[in-house]
Amino acid sequence: MVEAVGPIPLERAAREIDPAAGLEPRGVVVQVGDGVALVAGLERVANQELLRFDSGALGMAFDLRADATGALLLADAHRVRAGEGVVGLGRLPELPVGPATQGRVLDPLGRPLDDGGALPSRPALPLFRAAPELIERKGVDEPLRTGVLAIDAAVPIGRGQRELLIGDRNVGKTALAEDVVAAQAGGGVACVYVVIGQAMSRVLTLRRTLLHAGALDHTAIVVADASAPPGMRYLAPYAGASVAEWFRDQGRHALVVYDDLTKHADAYRELSLLLDRPPGREAYPGDVFHIHAELLERSAARNAAAGGGSVTALPIVETTDGDVAAYIPTNLISITDGQVYLDAARFARNERPAVDIGRSVSRIGAAAQPGPVRMAARNLRILQARFEELEALTRVGLALEPGVERELARGRRLRVLLRQARLSPRGVAEQVLDVLAVSEGWLDDVAPEATPERIVALMARARARTPEIVAGLDRGELPAEGWLGRLSELAAELAGSGSEASR
Repeated sequence: MVEAVGPIPLERAAREIDPAAGLEPRGVVVQVGDGVALVAGLERVANQELLRFDSGALGMAFDLRADATGALLLADAHRVRAGEGVVGLGRLPELPVGPATQGRVLDPLGRPLDDGGALPSRPALPLFRAAPELIERKGVDEPLRTGVLAIDAAVPIGRGQRELLIGDRNVGKTALAEDVVAAQAGGGVACVYVVIGQAMSRVLTLRRTLLHAGALDHTAIVVADASAPPGMRYLAPYAGASVAEWFRDQGRHALVVYDDLTKHADAYRELSLLLDRPPGREAYPGDVFHIHAELLERSAARNAAAGGGSVTALPIVETTDGDVAAYIPTNLISITDGQVYLDAARFARNERPAVDIGRSVSRIGAAAQPGPVRMAARNLRILQARFEELEALTRVGLALEPGVERELARGRRLRVLLRQARLSPRGVAEQVLDVLAVSEGWLDDVAPEATPERIVALMARARARTPEIVAGLDRGELPAEGWLGRLSELAAELAGSGSEASR
């Protein structure tokens, strides 16, 4: 019997030919730069459409011209060579979102950078999405508790707000953002931390810090490190916004940190100059304000009819020698709903977090502040400003009246209480007690350096003797009438017992 022979190679090749592939629009790489490529022949490509190079590299259409297309090189950018073919993929860049992203480290295209394996491909969202319509929004009236006394008492942040963290290099901006993320553990707020243009060693440190604080399980870390192509650094904050928006779309609350938008603006400037776009002030393209406004506008609180939920943004921007009038800082100050200013001089004096209450502002104000904190901290800014003014006068050797001495002592106690160790969030009751103890004079018999120990003892006594008051304060509710007098009595008892012990 003669065995049947298989199809000859020519017949097999004929069956595998896809005639439609020959009709697919293809371009060719004309020129390759540092992170960008100039492509000819893609007349029908759309703006922000993903491109696939014959070498396997991934890009994105970024600059549409009459005779060519400027493309950002994303994945495997080092493989791209002049003369190779390019095709449009007919889709916009997207990344996986949802609960699977929490606890993970991923790049702006959703590829894992940790050892946790690939993320599920669905659900997924595009990186570029429209901001919520005005009719979908509601006023910011729910507090986002940061656990940082200097912020919660003086510069309150609400869910759906955009609050800028601004300051010089190495004054604790990242540390403060990490503290805010850590404070959300157990609070139902999903967090996204976007790292732009920083060393991978800092990303690993961030991951260890959040893991140690018990905050990694509710945090997704989106990374485009310093070695990533500028296109990936440009896409990183948009990817982080999309991850956060998925939680908002489920009616939940999310917090996204952009660390930092100075490097994002630098990446955008680099791409624009490489593609011969006209430079503007400080060589930034003219639309650098637009890209940050478009990004931050995606953070908002939605009303119940639109499904509820919110995205709160904490963008970080770096200044040089405290110059807040520089181009990018002034842009972001005008876009956001306030700023937390971190001062290099305070940081050097070990006043950490180095928040300058006088120069910080929240345009939401007390609308997003729990009632007890609002009541206790109503004169905090005045007390702090007057103390610093009087302290400056003491340096010239002026004689001081007893009342002024008392104010100075209270200011020093407040300064001690505003110091806060890393990853140690304070509850509402503790914050209220801190501020009241100074402003009401409950600590006037205590040396400033002994203030923290007295506050700890007072807090312990309040929890033991008046648990209903402490529980109400922690819920953000004003207790029944007379609660302030009861706490004052406990403070007086503690002061009396302390003076007897000292005899």
